[in-house]
Amino acid sequence: MKKLKIVLIAAAALSMGITANAQSKWGDTPDDSIACISNVSLYQEFYKQKLYTDCYEPWRQILLHCPRYSRTPYQRASTIMHAMIATATTEEERNAYIEELMNAYDQRIQYFGESAKVKAMKAQDLSTLKPTDYKRIYEIYAEAVSEGIEQIDENYTTLFFAATVDYVKAGYAEPTLIIDNYDIVTTRLEDISETVVDDSVKLAKIAGYINNVEAVFSPYATCEQLNEIYQKKFEADPHDINLLKKITYILTKKDCTEDNKLFFDAATNLYELEPTPQTALMMAEMCWGKKQYGKAVEYAQDAVKSLTEKKDLYNAYIVMGRAYSGQGSYSAARNSFLRAAEIDRSKGYPYIFIAMAYASGSRSIDDGMGGRSAYWAAVDELSRAKQVEPTEQVAKIVDRLSGQYRSYFPKKKDAFMLDLIDGHSYVVPGWIGKSTIIRTR
Repeated sequence: MKKLKIVLIAAAALSMGITANAQSKWGDTPDDSIACISNVSLYQEFYKQKLYTDCYEPWRQILLHCPRYSRTPYQRASTIMHAMIATATTEEERNAYIEELMNAYDQRIQYFGESAKVKAMKAQDLSTLKPTDYKRIYEIYAEAVSEGIEQIDENYTTLFFAATVDYVKAGYAEPTLIIDNYDIVTTRLEDISETVVDDSVKLAKIAGYINNVEAVFSPYATCEQLNEIYQKKFEADPHDINLLKKITYILTKKDCTEDNKLFFDAATNLYELEPTPQTALMMAEMCWGKKQYGKAVEYAQDAVKSLTEKKDLYNAYIVMGRAYSGQGSYSAARNSFLRAAEIDRSKGYPYIFIAMAYASGSRSIDDGMGGRSAYWAAVDELSRAKQVEPTEQVAKIVDRLSGQYRSYFPKKKDAFMLDLIDGHSYVVPGWIGKSTIIRTR
């Protein structure tokens, strides 16, 4: 009786003349509209009671007769079809249900858009149902990412990267694809991190995703493996700008620049072909790695004139400071490190490098103790580094260097002979010129 009432209401609505938009939503013909309204009622009731297998047939009729009715039936497709897949008694039947679910995702895109987002969901669903279908899973993810990675939830970017590794392991692509997609995924996650710095929960979530990607990538991330992968490509076309950018970027990101001939050759070619602030920075890093400190300073100075990105400017001043230190120009090195610290106040490394400059330049300090007072200032800078960036990595470096530098503190009896008393103030002479506290061992 209830179903008859629904049909009569639908027929009355149609007889009154519904708009073209309504016909589009409820079906293209009066028969479609009547079938749609009656099946919507049945589908909603079964779904509400979690009778998903009973829900299947009216749900299927909705997609058939009025696919524009609502986005909701498509959003519930996975739940309904997973229930049906669980009832399959043969592999053929199971596969048919899986394909029906995949088609539902396609139909959702056709009528409601959001292609990138929906394709990512489709790939994830397929990976749970057919986890060894590496080729199809990856290709769907790849379509989603190429259509708009910014439209995809960050969780799907990590799943895309895992699918990339499976795809390569299965023999469908070269290992360079892993590196290419690592770049895409980490860049996206890092971009998101910069937008949620004030949300500690969200920031921790993104950091977790980045750690997961790094863990998957680690077997392919050694400098030797990266060089092996890219050396052949470089030799095949040493003047391909896009390839040169990729090589220099990934080797820099994975800290594989020092004493690396591939990086040297690629950076040199790139600078000749495209002398930009970014390539000048690469040349500075390369020259520093080869201990060509004078050239490194020149390239870094050239880079900072035009660089605008905070991260690049920070790196340029760090390279400049380390190059000055390599020359023995410790005061200039400190100035460079202080500029880096101003650019990114969350980093402790500038203060670590200043401490190292104090230690390296200690012999130039005329304090009657062979420059030992420089180590007081150095330990102060290390403490500051730990306060600014309280991470495990920084703490390990600080603790190691602090222990080393404290061993150079003057002995109590030697300090006493110079009227130096523990805990009293002291200004380190010479180019350091820092106020500190006397400490002995």
